[in-house]
Amino acid sequence: MSSAKKELLEILLAKSIKTGHFILASGKESDLYCDCRVTTLDAKGANLIGELGWKLVQEEILPRFPEACAIGGMTMGADPIALAIGMYSASAEQPLKVFTVRKEAKDHGRGKRIEGNFEAGQQIIVVDDVITTGGSTLKAIDAIEAEGGKVVAALVLVDREEGGREAIEGRGVPVFPLFTRRSIFGDK
Repeated sequence: MSSAKKELLEILLAKSIKTGHFILASGKESDLYCDCRVTTLDAKGANLIGELGWKLVQEEILPRFPEACAIGGMTMGADPIALAIGMYSASAEQPLKVFTVRKEAKDHGRGKRIEGNFEAGQQIIVVDDVITTGGSTLKAIDAIEAEGGKVVAALVLVDREEGGREAIEGRGVPVFPLFTRRSIFGDK
């Protein structure tokens, strides 16, 4: 594990990942709770996410999907991750465009559901902070596809390894996690 990845893991463990007994948003019970926003909204955490996420995009996603040009996901969990990676890509010949997906379309102005640098026809990397069942990532994929985007990959900060990856990949979108439950704690 690189020193940057070790440092990010230390921040995640100190700020975002808790063990015990928890009821999740899905209603499921779990012994693991991940509030990644505390890490993604931390200056050092965001910088490391940008560095490691851009490296993952360059080494694993772009070789498979060279036309991927934009990154974003469901607000609020995806926003700081997509922006950090987008900022790290700024020195590239073709930096990533960054956008966010609203939970619902605005009821005023242009009534947009997707805000930022998004255009129909783009190949998209969807982002999420944590996947458990994959539900919020799948909602983001649905919204992006409804607006004409083509989701080619999902980048996640933490895969809890509770079925979400399989649900997303079942839709034909490969998942690229920075961390998995196994990489954080060893065997389940």
